[in-house]
Amino acid sequence: MDMDFMKRALEISGRGEGRVNPNPLVGAVIVKGGRVIGEGWHEYYGGPHAEVNAVRNATEDVRGSTIYVTLEPCSHYGKTPPCAELLRAKGFGRVVVAMKDPNPLVAGKGIEILREAGIRVDVGLLEKEARKQNEIFIKYILTKQPFVIMKSAMTLDGKTATSEGESKWITGKESREYVHRIRNRVSGIMVGIGTLLTDDPSLTARTEGGCDPVRIIVDSRLRIPMSAKALHVPGRTIIATTEDYDRKRYEELEELDSVEVLVSGKSGSGVDLKHLMSHLGAKGIDSVLLEGGSELNWSMINEGLVDKVMTFIAPKILGGCESKTPVGGDGFSGLDDALVLNDIEVTRFGSDTLIEGYVKRGDNDVHGTC
Repeated sequence: MDMDFMKRALEISGRGEGRVNPNPLVGAVIVKGGRVIGEGWHEYYGGPHAEVNAVRNATEDVRGSTIYVTLEPCSHYGKTPPCAELLRAKGFGRVVVAMKDPNPLVAGKGIEILREAGIRVDVGLLEKEARKQNEIFIKYILTKQPFVIMKSAMTLDGKTATSEGESKWITGKESREYVHRIRNRVSGIMVGIGTLLTDDPSLTARTEGGCDPVRIIVDSRLRIPMSAKALHVPGRTIIATTEDYDRKRYEELEELDSVEVLVSGKSGSGVDLKHLMSHLGAKGIDSVLLEGGSELNWSMINEGLVDKVMTFIAPKILGGCESKTPVGGDGFSGLDDALVLNDIEVTRFGSDTLIEGYVKRGDNDVHGTC
């Protein structure tokens, strides 16, 4: 039964997707006499935590009951009081925790408070699932750098467009709908100027009740046209450029309230992407969905900035030596240098196949256990 209740806690925690960043997704289920008497989740950034909502929603006295929580109850005063103190005061008999909080401000202290109060605490139930659900939070809280997901869609022969540049649509409706769910989940969505000039995307999350991510456009010389859709839809846009930017275009963009132009140093002939990631992290952008194109994808890979890869493959063949592929640039010179993925998952969306995995790094990889 423990596993069923924790699965339920993980299920409801997902309801906070896109609304709690850069805080974690957390769900809580209160059980008494084998019955669920209360549930709650972290609903929005700055709002009550999952444990608080579960206690408020309880249909009877929680004293002596068990609470299943997907993340260790907090032990410090932030935007809300400590949840560990709440659980102690309410007289819970047992607390089941999926994973310890990686936040250095907590890091086992919440569990310690509960155990010192004589409450039984069990840790580690469905930990792998909990870590994956909060992979964004784990990296961000430890590094203050965004968790970067490189997403691409291609044909069976690895093409992202025809030889004439046509790319709409490589994949089917089901795949595209899922991508919009991912956009709703992350804080930022990033493209290069080549993609913007070719496709003129809005870069929004077209899901009911969804939240649009911050649009991030890498444009080393400010070639973005003032008519670009991304400049005129609701929300924020960050344009990363270099000192080679077009002065007139800079002045025009600065007049738009929703646009920030970030002048970065150079890395080679383009934007210093490491500086850009640090800047985004400092702004509370905990995650970035990288949607290319191929040159930007290569630059991000080459700089070691990609954490996760999601590739949708459509059962189509286009051919064409000049047709674009998901990753361009110079490429790696040898097979031993290739980017390797761990923890591979394969999912079907209609006739398309999604392959996703995590970039293999050293033993100290903060999200390698997801």
